[in-house]
Amino acid sequence: MKNTFISSFLTTFVGEGFQKNNMNYGFVKMAAGIPEVRVADPKFNVQSIENLVIQAEGRGIEVICMPELSLTGYTCADLFGQQLLLDQAEMALIHLLNFSRSLDIITIVGLPVPYKGALFNCAAVLQKGKILGLVPKTYLPNYREFYEKRWFTSADALVKESHVWICGQFVKMSARQLFRTPTCVFGVELCEDLWAPIPPSSYQAMAGAEVIFNLSADNDVVGKLPYLHQLLLQQSARTISGYVYVAAGFGESTQDLVFSGKGYIVEHGNFLSQSKPHSLTSQIVESEIDVERLRSERRLNTTFATNASHHAALGNMDFDMIDTALITQHSFDISRQINPHPFVPSGDGLDARCEEIFSIQTEGLAKRLIHTKAQTAVIGISGGLDSTLALLVAVTAFDLLGLDRHGIVGVTMPGFGTSDRTYNNAVDLMHALGITIQEISIKEAVLQHFRDIDHDPENHDVTYENAQARERTQILMDLANKMQGLVIGTGDLSELALGWCTYNGDHMSMYAVNSGVPKTLVKQLVYWVATHHTDTASDILIDIVNTPISPELLPTGQDGDIAQKTEDLVGPYELHDFFLYYAMRWGFRPEKIFFLANKAFGDKYTLQQLKHWLTTFYRRFFGQQFKRSCMPDGPKVGSVSLSPRGDWRMPSDASRDIWLAECESL
Repeated sequence: MKNTFISSFLTTFVGEGFQKNNMNYGFVKMAAGIPEVRVADPKFNVQSIENLVIQAEGRGIEVICMPELSLTGYTCADLFGQQLLLDQAEMALIHLLNFSRSLDIITIVGLPVPYKGALFNCAAVLQKGKILGLVPKTYLPNYREFYEKRWFTSADALVKESHVWICGQFVKMSARQLFRTPTCVFGVELCEDLWAPIPPSSYQAMAGAEVIFNLSADNDVVGKLPYLHQLLLQQSARTISGYVYVAAGFGESTQDLVFSGKGYIVEHGNFLSQSKPHSLTSQIVESEIDVERLRSERRLNTTFATNASHHAALGNMDFDMIDTALITQHSFDISRQINPHPFVPSGDGLDARCEEIFSIQTEGLAKRLIHTKAQTAVIGISGGLDSTLALLVAVTAFDLLGLDRHGIVGVTMPGFGTSDRTYNNAVDLMHALGITIQEISIKEAVLQHFRDIDHDPENHDVTYENAQARERTQILMDLANKMQGLVIGTGDLSELALGWCTYNGDHMSMYAVNSGVPKTLVKQLVYWVATHHTDTASDILIDIVNTPISPELLPTGQDGDIAQKTEDLVGPYELHDFFLYYAMRWGFRPEKIFFLANKAFGDKYTLQQLKHWLTTFYRRFFGQQFKRSCMPDGPKVGSVSLSPRGDWRMPSDASRDIWLAECESL
């Protein structure tokens, strides 16, 4: 009895996100329905709509939206003045209400609604035989091919408490109402509303709407579609919302215009799904909007809340909230593709994004060199990915400033675990780039250190490993002092997240150019430079990209090959970067990250492997914060940064128990 009460209490009263959206991980399945239409034939149109609704219900869609004036057709023109058409539209709505009584799905349709001697172009939101609300169109186009003011009246003419008797129900009619489901809050606007300088959806979003539905009858004109795309992307981005847009399709009058049936589902500036253009049949465009992600972004973007409070003070946020009925959850999966490498640029923008990232690193270092008046840049070159990228950044910064590359001092410091492959690549790369080369073996110094602290060199424990990293850092720091230079850090964002660096060893530098770049992106950037920016070193760079990642702190094998592979110990970097992105960028809980990782990597890693490395990620991330609390300066390059001065402020002794407990429960 007690558990039942607690469950009921949490379901009813606890705030957003607690129920994990009924185990759907924050995803809400929405759809745009484009029914075949006959102008001025509500009986035919409602049957066409019902066919789409029943399909959508079977697919587990929570809300489906039809086009503007979908019960009558948009192009009825002066027929909107005919009482018979208005009566038949209401009869069609009654038919749809009866049809919906046993269905969970929320349906939004368009129809003309007469009220107090005026006619309003409305969206009707209905579920389970009930009209939840009528939302009239605010901005009526009356230019070029549009004459809506000839037939309709703007929502601005209504007083706040306007109610309409329709279909035997007393229904609120207002453009200032939102609708709350068990999983999200949504608002509704109509066609031209989106094209206004400040669309109604801007106020709806600030009042709490997370998804916007737009019933439209957008006709086709050359050059208009790209502009519409810009509007949809920008509006969903500015309002940090999901946006479902659906426009009238085949069957509307072609007397003067053509309507191709547009359907788009957009999430925070990104298209998720869209209709097939110029289809002659009905369509359903569906996708899952990640409402949890939108909520996370709104919480992080404090400008959003500030803007909302400003408009609330002006009285622009006075919206009524209409609650819908509970929705039975269907078996759930997501149709969107989950990028397994979210930090790595892809597609047509790959080159431009790599150029931008590399330029940020380069300009950051150039500014630091100018400010400190450093005469040299000292870098430890291991033949691995991180030191290679740092060297490429330094070379480009020196070229940008017109400095002699001999001012870059590359130091190779062979130790007990240095392999022939990495050593040769380090030396060959430095020769190819024309920098100053120094080689200083650390073996004797470290052995002396072991004698000083009475450590057995055959005991390959953490002391054995860290002593080498700290010896190398001491050499670099002292050389930089001697040469009036800066030690350029090579450690990357992934290593900082996992704490995979020696405290006051490779953890420390005078400027850390890679500190904002995760390992998967380091690899991509080195490959990009190899294929775009240098001929003399391309083969060397590509071999470095293909070399196993290793700190090389344990002795090599008898054949001189790498004996210590990082990813065998700490886990695959592609997984850790995936976990890092969704944990830091969006604040997702382990359960959702696990779900997404399975979608992205399900054919490569087992569920047990995903669980193991996700647990490792959280254990290390919490346990190693003390290293990030005193990390050196370095440029932020993307949406995730762990700088204690910028994006990430976390106590070094924070408890990780609840995260690890959820990992264990997966």
